[in-house]
Amino acid sequence: MSGRVGDLSPKQKEALAKFRENVQDVLPTLPNPDDHFLLRWLRARSFDLQKSEAMLRKHVEFRKQKDIDNILNWQPPEVIQQYLSGGLCGYDLDGCPVWYDVIGPLDAKGLLLSATKQDLLRTKMRDCELIQRECACQTEKTGKKIETVTLIYDCEGLGLKHLWKPAVEAYGEFLCMFEENYPETLKRLFVVKAPKLFPVAYNLIKPFLSEDTRKKINVLGANWKEVLLKYISPDQVPVEYGGTMTDPDGDPKCKSKINYGGDIPKKYYVRDQVKQHYEHSVQISRGSSHQVEYEILFPGCVLRWQFMSDGSDIGFGIFLKTKMGERQRAGEMTEVLASQRYNAHLVPEDGTLTCSNPGIYVLRFDNTYSFIHAKKVSFTVEVLLPDKASEEKMKQLGEATPK
Repeated sequence: MSGRVGDLSPKQKEALAKFRENVQDVLPTLPNPDDHFLLRWLRARSFDLQKSEAMLRKHVEFRKQKDIDNILNWQPPEVIQQYLSGGLCGYDLDGCPVWYDVIGPLDAKGLLLSATKQDLLRTKMRDCELIQRECACQTEKTGKKIETVTLIYDCEGLGLKHLWKPAVEAYGEFLCMFEENYPETLKRLFVVKAPKLFPVAYNLIKPFLSEDTRKKINVLGANWKEVLLKYISPDQVPVEYGGTMTDPDGDPKCKSKINYGGDIPKKYYVRDQVKQHYEHSVQISRGSSHQVEYEILFPGCVLRWQFMSDGSDIGFGIFLKTKMGERQRAGEMTEVLASQRYNAHLVPEDGTLTCSNPGIYVLRFDNTYSFIHAKKVSFTVEVLLPDKASEEKMKQLGEATPK
């Protein structure tokens, strides 16, 4: 039995009745606590009454703390309204709303330098409530219960800039919030135009997703437009995504419904850096350098780093060792990222590198040019691995999608 209204086993019916009884004190505080709503929490916790109750009570507290009942009256800051990509556009064949997330043009770093993380998360909470409201409207309009959303992730242009650690962490917080407070809301998620980097990006966010959510993710190949039209009528899909829908002015991207983001002008910036925690700290003597080695076992892994220096600039470059086991000078190794001096004492530096070859990669902090000052450098370096299942899936699709 699916655990949905009209498809409950005797045991599930009993659990629903008991669950309603256990949480009756908080039901008046919830927007529409019908059987459909309560069953979402039960399904999310495999009909474990204790866990389902704990989850729902936590959600009630969340609604109170974040004033969710009034969140649709709140207006996000201008920079978020202008540049946070995504939007509701059309309905699938069952009448469920469709939400588009447009990843490529999203300036994640610009957003975090121009708005608070709290406002960004609050905006995503507002989006979740917009979807809930749309589901309620569709329920009224169609005469059948609508409680899920179809997501389309347009990954064209997904690049190393999107792997910036503070941005990934903020997105992880949103995913946790979504999983904990809007269970069983996702119907299916289509990933379209996924580039080679997608398995690495997916592996970063996978820990925030429940097993059930992961099963609903479909990475589509070159025929993605045809696949979408199996689930959504052409008149409900923008021309940009293979349908016939346009804005009233004929815009094929339906920009009145979907925000396509873009680079944020620096006039919106309210800070020049995002506070970060560094895992390592080292004192580099005057006239010397410090090397950190990372073994890359197969191509496609990504090195991600952040560092800052105290008081003065520091040189930084990445090399590939040509001999194993012994320390090599910069001139003896293959240069992968040219060494240059960074003003990391003014603004922390961060970056990513896709490793095209296996081997020992050396991140070298260079203070050889300074004959007077030692430098303290704080840094974090990580090796990001691709998700093997999605990598395999993309190979099966013939890697016919845009690179």
